[in-house]
Amino acid sequence: MKFKRATALVLALGCLTGFAQADSGYLAPGDRPDLTQILPPPPAPGSARAEADRRIYVESRKLKGSPRWQRATDDVSGSQFDHFACALGIRLTKEEAPVLTRLLDRAGADRSVVGDAKRHWQTQRPWIGNDLPICEPRTDHLAGNGDYPSGHAAHGEHVAMILAAIAPDRKTQLLARGREFGDSRWICGSHSQSAAQAGTLSGAVIFAAEMNSAAFRADLERARAELARLRAEPHAAPEPCGANP
Repeated sequence: MKFKRATALVLALGCLTGFAQADSGYLAPGDRPDLTQILPPPPAPGSARAEADRRIYVESRKLKGSPRWQRATDDVSGSQFDHFACALGIRLTKEEAPVLTRLLDRAGADRSVVGDAKRHWQTQRPWIGNDLPICEPRTDHLAGNGDYPSGHAAHGEHVAMILAAIAPDRKTQLLARGREFGDSRWICGSHSQSAAQAGTLSGAVIFAAEMNSAAFRADLERARAELARLRAEPHAAPEPCGANP
């Protein structure tokens, strides 16, 4: 009898947790993509691409005060559910979407490969050494965190691809939003354009690697079922896409 009770408790706990620890990610060490081998290296100082990054950074400072600048500012922080509400067509919370939340949290641990690449190249952010405006505070932490590739841009594309996989009828809106989220980083001025583009590519690479994981694919199916149920329930419509996605 004691064995049966213990077994039942273990099964119950398994149903409650449903996923492995979020900080473990889905990718084993040997399955983690090496972004230093996949991405092109950052532009060499003095190269045509480096000069293009510099010009784009300077010219895009004129966007300060515009609606696109405000969107880039909003993309610096906040809930991923809020960031993608318009593209997904529904505004969710982590409390009402625990399965999807857990999936996104665990998948997020796989983005640590972006930090590995940053440390490998350790490139300087475009705002260092000038006083042109950027859309977030100039902190020591930000300055010490390499420019290339952008972690925020990787996050945006990675989340967009996960959501597109579980809501394929919204794939166009979601993938466009993922690209826009990456663009927000060079519009903000926190990153060079090449770093933002490399970050967007990184997010897609990480998603592709995760698709080889049976656990990841199984959790996508769980999240797809949860989202289908939530979309069938009444929800307040998100703001218009052109206003504040």
